[in-house]
Amino acid sequence: MITEKMFTALALAFPGTEQHPHFERIGFKVAGKRMFATYLNKDNTANIFLTPAEQVLFCKMDKKYIYPVPNKWGAKGATTFVLDKVKKEWVTEALLSAYNEIMYPKKTGI
Repeated sequence: MITEKMFTALALAFPGTEQHPHFERIGFKVAGKRMFATYLNKDNTANIFLTPAEQVLFCKMDKKYIYPVPNKWGAKGATTFVLDKVKKEWVTEALLSAYNEIMYPKKTGI
């Protein structure tokens, strides 16, 4: 089980990451850039902002506890992780992917 304290430590471990309130959630973003993850205490879940292709891969790992956010953000790659049920390694890898997408975006059309 990943606790709020553990998830916060994982997210803040990336250089330049800041923690901010985001509606009823805690948001994690790279300073001066966009958010890459949010945490919701009431159900101990995280939404991690993956690419749609990465989302497909992570959801295959555990379809019951890793799934697209059920709205337009989910269609863009926002993925819910039920932190009571998923492996810490998977969450760490997803956070790294989301962070890297912000820091080192892939250029298209080249």
